[in-house]
Amino acid sequence: MATFRFQALAQIAGRKPVKFEELERKSAIFGSNVFNDKTMRQFLTEDAYQGVKDAVQHGKKIDRRLADYIALGMKEWALSKGVTHYTHWFQPLTGTTAEKHDAFFETSYDGSDPVEKFGGGQLVQQEPDASSFPNGGIRNTFEARGYTAWDPTSPAFIFGTTLCIPTVFISYTGEALDYKTPLLRALSAIDDAAVDVCRYFDKNVKKVTATLGWEQEYFLIDSALANSRPDILMTGRTLLGHTSAKGQQLDDHYFGSIPTRVLTYMRELEYECMLLGIPVKTRHNEVAPNQFELAPIFEETNLAVDHNSLLMDVMQKVAERHDFKVLFHEKPFKGVNGSGKHNNWSLATDTGVNLLGPGKTPMSNLQFLTFFINTIKAVNTYEELMRAAIATASNDHRLGANEAPPAIISVFIGQQLTKVLEELEGVSTGKLSPEEKTDLKLNVVGKIPDVLLDNTDRNRTSPFAFTGNKFEFRAVGSTANCANSMTTLNSIVAKQLIDFKKEVDTLIDEKDMKKDDAIFNVLREYIKETKNILFEGDGYSEAWEIEAGKRGLSNHKTTPKALKAKISKKALDLFSELKVMNHVEVEARYEIELEEYTKKIQIEGRVLGDIARNHVVPTAIRYQNLLIENVKGLKDIFGSEYETIAKEQISLIREISGHIEGISAKVEEMTEERKKANNLSNSEEMAAAYCDIVKPYFEIIRAHCDKLELLVDDEIWTLTKYRELLFTK
Repeated sequence: MATFRFQALAQIAGRKPVKFEELERKSAIFGSNVFNDKTMRQFLTEDAYQGVKDAVQHGKKIDRRLADYIALGMKEWALSKGVTHYTHWFQPLTGTTAEKHDAFFETSYDGSDPVEKFGGGQLVQQEPDASSFPNGGIRNTFEARGYTAWDPTSPAFIFGTTLCIPTVFISYTGEALDYKTPLLRALSAIDDAAVDVCRYFDKNVKKVTATLGWEQEYFLIDSALANSRPDILMTGRTLLGHTSAKGQQLDDHYFGSIPTRVLTYMRELEYECMLLGIPVKTRHNEVAPNQFELAPIFEETNLAVDHNSLLMDVMQKVAERHDFKVLFHEKPFKGVNGSGKHNNWSLATDTGVNLLGPGKTPMSNLQFLTFFINTIKAVNTYEELMRAAIATASNDHRLGANEAPPAIISVFIGQQLTKVLEELEGVSTGKLSPEEKTDLKLNVVGKIPDVLLDNTDRNRTSPFAFTGNKFEFRAVGSTANCANSMTTLNSIVAKQLIDFKKEVDTLIDEKDMKKDDAIFNVLREYIKETKNILFEGDGYSEAWEIEAGKRGLSNHKTTPKALKAKISKKALDLFSELKVMNHVEVEARYEIELEEYTKKIQIEGRVLGDIARNHVVPTAIRYQNLLIENVKGLKDIFGSEYETIAKEQISLIREISGHIEGISAKVEEMTEERKKANNLSNSEEMAAAYCDIVKPYFEIIRAHCDKLELLVDDEIWTLTKYRELLFTK
């Protein structure tokens, strides 16, 4: 029965590592498979090139004539690189990417005149069959039309022999069916709102870009071992397995020497990323055994989201060539660190200024404080929505332990910046005297660069932390599409900046205040209002849970409870006002995410029941029978003395029987509860039932299985163990 496990281990022992050699400098090959600015200048007419640039920089529409020219140039470039097919590459609400390949090759109706054809119509729009994608009730199954439309702000790229064109995905009636469409709307909203505020400080600012630098954590497991575990194959995580005697307690893996085989994988992955224009820069061992991380240089948020989605696909494909399986699940192994996707977010002007980085003058530092404090205010107002933005069945396992932030959303800014805000809070109400203004600008605002230069505060338990010149949204899960959290974050900050400008303008117009006085007065009130969201301590402590409750902060530990914030009046009004999503689109996403949660727990329950009954119990019975035969033999030899001699064996037989009985009973009970939950027609009730009634059985069943793993002879145990999964290189 243990054939698969030992075959997998033997396969690894005889495997030769895949070799990979980088022949060119990264700078020489970067973006060579991307239809970027350099390529467009070579393959497009001047009018076509300018049309794309105007669309990217100013949001202008590309007319059909220019689209034909762009498509022609794109096709010629692709054909010159051996491409045979094209696809509209989009991000439906499945959490993965989607593509339908069409060949450039066409013939006339009678099969003659073969030609490679690709026109503006095929570039700009396609009509995939959308009936099987999640829609949350927006459309009926028989209304299968869905449209993909070209997003020129994210350049086309070649993957394999296919030209991939990033697109949005919308329904026949115009609602967004993807992650990209709301993100683009949110980015437009924050651009407009931030530019208006920036002009208090610099009239030359015409555009503000939200930037994103994600950090992708992941596990690498030998594919033979992963394939020997049904739970990893079906759910992406281990549903059972006793913790290894050695885990991460020695801290010897973190930032350690990267294993040779893993490094070879990383080098080929980075090579593929360079070709695709994904600017990966950092690689290192993470805390848990066989856990790693890579991170890129910051990019414009829409492009960064596309690159992360593409990267996850590339990682899996490259891993196959190296006999690895990549695990993106937030908590694939019990007892060791889970994986996150820290989203480092900031705002940059077209004049080259990072709005969350201090400058060299008091005025630039006042601008920094304006965006810094408004971001904190936005999170304070919408903390429940922030929690909802990162809520998934898999991320629920990770939040609150092993360096992952808790489910309570708070903001960490460090002791030194806390003192700066306290000093600002103390400024006088109303108009400032020249002396007060000078003292404030020189002794408080002017010293901010020095404060940040020496600020080494870090809090690994904070879900939203300021880290010098950016905010780090640490609570985002490793499987997530970054667009979900970035749509929410950029929306709430955009809304807050709009409100801020209204308040400042009111003080200027109605109270006859100077601009700086008005800004200081509004910021001072915001500092008072946002104290509850600021927290510098241990996010894991029970004391913080109690304190957070007193402060009125939410603590939604499960996805069904967290998601309700998405359809609150506050959230619906926010997205509607900014034209990011209408009520139908928001409510559809709520339904989709509830359904996804339910299905994932349902699948895990089925897989766990199958493994427990068809792997664990038969293996335990087999070993128990060996013990019984042993006891019978001892009885034949020693007669009445056998009970003393076979005491340990008899005790072990009883213990195994108890666990077998426990597994059988609890799997049966879990199955019955699943059936009841499946009969519920309301999606909220069904998700709650799976969360509160079905899911608790997982730990009980697992506890019995994990005990049996320790009791049963290793030679006959069928499932690959943690020590093998985590420490086989």
